Amino acid sequence: MMEKIGFIGLGVMGKAMARNLLRAGFPLTVYDLVAAPVVELAAEGADKGASPREVARRSDVIITMVTDSAAVEAAVLGKDGILEGIRPGCVLVDMSSVEPRLSRKLAAALAEKGADMLDAPVSGGEPGAVAGTLAIMAGGEPKVFERVRPVFQALGNGGLLVGPIGSGNIAKLANQIMVALNLISVSEGLVFAAKAGANPRLVFEAIKDGLAGSNCLNAKAPLILNRNFQPGARMEIHIKDLHNALAAAREAEVPLPFTALAMEVMQALKALGDGQIDHGGIIRYFERLAGIEVKE
Repeated sequence: MMEKIGFIGLGVMGKAMARNLLRAGFPLTVYDLVAAPVVELAAEGADKGASPREVARRSDVIITMVTDSAAVEAAVLGKDGILEGIRPGCVLVDMSSVEPRLSRKLAAALAEKGADMLDAPVSGGEPGAVAGTLAIMAGGEPKVFERVRPVFQALGNGGLLVGPIGSGNIAKLANQIMVALNLISVSEGLVFAAKAGANPRLVFEAIKDGLAGSNCLNAKAPLILNRNFQPGARMEIHIKDLHNALAAAREAEVPLPFTALAMEVMQALKALGDGQIDHGGIIRYFERLAGIEVKE
């Protein structure tokens, strides 16, 4: 018998992920502070939950996919939260991107109820959520991970257990550090090429299969050249992740000077009104400095 799944947080990615669970045949109960996506998924076969508490009460595995640490903590520990409804033997899977120390705090609280937890943030953005190809990095106990693996297979690559609770978010923060710095290098390189007189499209084609090539370059350069900054991964969400990375690094006594610089660049763009665009729009910062726009 398939596990009964509860899904809390039906934003751009969460709604797509919940839809993939329905398509995979999982019995699903959903909840969000906004009514519209709940109604939409209910029309496709999901049950409506009135609160995180009710979702937890009706589910074997509860997934949270919300915006930040405060939202996760409220959904789990707040009034009518998951902790009030979860049953012994059930599992919370937090797929949000939060601080690792929060994951450890929530896991300890759930253990007192006889419940387990995985922190399992994802990479792949909205396209990966829609296609069911998310990269899932998990922290927790191996037996809990194996139990939840069929759920992860419906959402993406089946997941990889990278260590004890909190390790999933450590891996996600490392991912976000690398993506941010890659985006900066892509931006500086394309702005340099355009301002120095080369065709940036042809420069991209010339280097994309060499050592400078990357998923980041291949995914973002064509969008930049077409001036398409519709959010697949919003700038302000990446800022939140870098804030968490820097907080975790301070706790671990790890200096991250270039990550701090990347966050300041993104913060500047947010202050200029670009917080809602795709993080590939970081190139706008360097375009303003050079007085040029990179396009076809």
